[in-house]
Amino acid sequence: MQTKLILCDLDGTLLRSDKTVSQRTAAALRKSQSLGIPVGFATSRGRANVSAWEAQLAPDVLICNGGACVFYKDALLFSAAFTQAETRALLSAAYRVCGASAEITVDVIDRVFWNRKADKSTDYDRTAAYDDFTDFHAQAMKICVQTADRRQAAAIAAAAPDCDFLPFSDIPWHKFSPRAGTKENAVRLLCAHLRISPQNVVAFGDDHSDIGMLRLCGTGVAMQNAVLEAKQAADAVTASNDDDGVAAFLERLLQSEAPHASR
Repeated sequence: MQTKLILCDLDGTLLRSDKTVSQRTAAALRKSQSLGIPVGFATSRGRANVSAWEAQLAPDVLICNGGACVFYKDALLFSAAFTQAETRALLSAAYRVCGASAEITVDVIDRVFWNRKADKSTDYDRTAAYDDFTDFHAQAMKICVQTADRRQAAAIAAAAPDCDFLPFSDIPWHKFSPRAGTKENAVRLLCAHLRISPQNVVAFGDDHSDIGMLRLCGTGVAMQNAVLEAKQAADAVTASNDDDGVAAFLERLLQSEAPHASR
């Protein structure tokens, strides 16, 4: 089916390991847009944490917070968040399960909070605001806790109804979000808004949070560096993020679709 939307995860997919986008990849995305095919990010990062790549690539679509926020042409189409009570319950459970020294981040719609000022385990967001989460009253779109233990993650998720949780493959953390805040649900809502079918979407990803999106879209493409489960869910596997895998796939795709792009 003709491609009408291209979506790319960021870390491990569109971004190289040094968190840059190659000129080749940027050119492939601009070529897509010049042919009338919108492009977008579909990332677990919050919007405040993607601004540099937004400025560089000017995506038409932004799915962020793992699917809890959907923007089209800079307009907010959809958002999902835990209630304040659910947010506090999950934070309390994280400390109870993982201990008082547990490292935690919380994404709200316009910023990230972190309970550690120094000696952070990652450089996920250097602009994050400090909060110890002992008296937190915002509605979280995403909560991340430093634990690789699935049993601990399940115990934390049990503190709120309809809580979805997934591990990250590159760091020993788990992500907690409302069940409505997944990438695949965001794609469904976006496609309904654009009046296209998910079958007309090409999606790229590498991690556990991408699996549902890769299965849903007409063409799901996993990176060579992707987790095995993502490769198994995908329709195709391209080169790694450090070898311009997104660009390599799009160059072939756009060459075949260019004669039909204006139809």
